[in-house]
Amino acid sequence: MTTLIQYLQYLLNGITLGAIYALIALGYTMVYGILKFINFAHGDILMVGAYAGLFIFTFLLGESTNAAWMLIAFFIAMLLSMAFCAILGMFIERVAYKPLRNANRLAPLLSAIGVSFILSNGAAWLFGAQSRRFPYPFDDTPISIAGLAITPHQILTVLVSVVMMVVLTVFVNKTRMGKAMRATSLDQSTSELMGIDVNKVISLTFAVGSALAAVGGILAAFDFRVYASMGTMTGLKAFVAAVIGGIGNIQGAMLGGLLLGILESIGAPLLGIPSALRDTIAFAALIIILLVKPDGILGKNEREKV
Repeated sequence: MTTLIQYLQYLLNGITLGAIYALIALGYTMVYGILKFINFAHGDILMVGAYAGLFIFTFLLGESTNAAWMLIAFFIAMLLSMAFCAILGMFIERVAYKPLRNANRLAPLLSAIGVSFILSNGAAWLFGAQSRRFPYPFDDTPISIAGLAITPHQILTVLVSVVMMVVLTVFVNKTRMGKAMRATSLDQSTSELMGIDVNKVISLTFAVGSALAAVGGILAAFDFRVYASMGTMTGLKAFVAAVIGGIGNIQGAMLGGLLLGILESIGAPLLGIPSALRDTIAFAALIIILLVKPDGILGKNEREKV
């Protein structure tokens, strides 16, 4: 029989997993909020970020076993991986999406799927199909608190996720460029008339979303390892999280990510679902949300004038 402590442990694990989903979901929701299309290559950008973080961290670490340097090297690797994925995101937008802005709505979607295959197959060709372990930058021995086992990497995951979400919220709500992003999301044509460089705003949106995906990829690598197709299922579930929260809504993406992580972690043991079938919970939740509240928990029903 499952005890209260075990459920609290599942809840803790779910919050950690949900924080990763939320970071990745932010990229989906930001792009959708401005361009009204789903960037299905986003999951593979997190895979690129995980590989970049792994290689940079390994290079910086070298043969050193100094604990302080390991942690510093990890954060340097994370920042450089964010920068690399931000540039990659802007490049993909410029080459694969920008020329299709005025095309049929299906065209950029197909282009995104094509980019996804190019990134995943390219990674498999360059780095092989085997998975790689992302070494912990610290001793990951669990800490026991009132019967709960909390690992340092769980603490790191939640702290980094919260910091990133707070920084993004402040950026979007308080900075000039953030206000330009919100204006562009509401009406691109009017934003251009008001002097906003829409192309610059869209490029920045892809850069920010891709940088957050890189962080999510590195944090996910602690649990799932690094391999060429790691972004496929993780990216899909982050997309589900964005839809659950209300795609296009930043707070909704955060809420949806946390809820999905908790649902997966608690739902499997509560419903007696084998761990191998845990992914079904995410898509079952998606179907229920679409049936009950198609716009998501924090989404708004917007009517288009014809």
